[in-house]
Amino acid sequence: MERRGNKGFYLGVIFIAIGAILILQRLNLIPGSLSDVLISWQMLLIAIGALSLMKGNRVMGIILIGLGTFFILPDFFDVPYEVRRLYWPGLLVLVGVAMVYRQRAAIPHMHESVEGKNFDIFDDFVIFGGREIFITSKQLQGGRTTSVFGGIEYDLRQASLSPQGAVIDCTCLFGGTGLKVPLDWNVKNEVTTIFGAFTDKRGDTFQRGQFDPSKTVVIKGLTLFGGVEIKHV
Repeated sequence: MERRGNKGFYLGVIFIAIGAILILQRLNLIPGSLSDVLISWQMLLIAIGALSLMKGNRVMGIILIGLGTFFILPDFFDVPYEVRRLYWPGLLVLVGVAMVYRQRAAIPHMHESVEGKNFDIFDDFVIFGGREIFITSKQLQGGRTTSVFGGIEYDLRQASLSPQGAVIDCTCLFGGTGLKVPLDWNVKNEVTTIFGAFTDKRGDTFQRGQFDPSKTVVIKGLTLFGGVEIKHV
């Protein structure tokens, strides 16, 4: 309940800010050129990036804020070509540093078997690529997955949840996350979708009365031009 409240609070703040800017523009209290900048896809990226940082997803937050800032700078400054041509290499370095930091932070919380398939807590990042991950943990607590212009698919059908259940945080930017889960898992959707989707494609293979309430996995996170898909096969 608290997670849903936080999500609604942040989205509410964004809507209030957009509405306030539009009102000020209609009252001619701010120039139209400034409001066009404040209400733009670049500022949307920055706002979502800030939201990701507040939710603890540093990698996605840094990427979105970096992209939004880069594309909005020409509206305020005359950025020399020599500076602009260095941005993309610099952004790659920034993303690489964020990924290394994230991986090091995740190491103490990750338990891996000899086969590399037995994660109680997982943390994965994919950019411009794809991965398929098979997890057989018998005490799965959840994890965090980020896909940027790529996709990740997890096969959890041989895994068992911890007594407390599991929480999986999915962040998808022009990417997607697929989760193959057992039929008796109770999946709760708490994902924020912006030009994205959360779909449960278990269809005829899943009956509402079939899931076990004690086996609950909460899917939360953010999709921007991406999606999260739940399925069994």
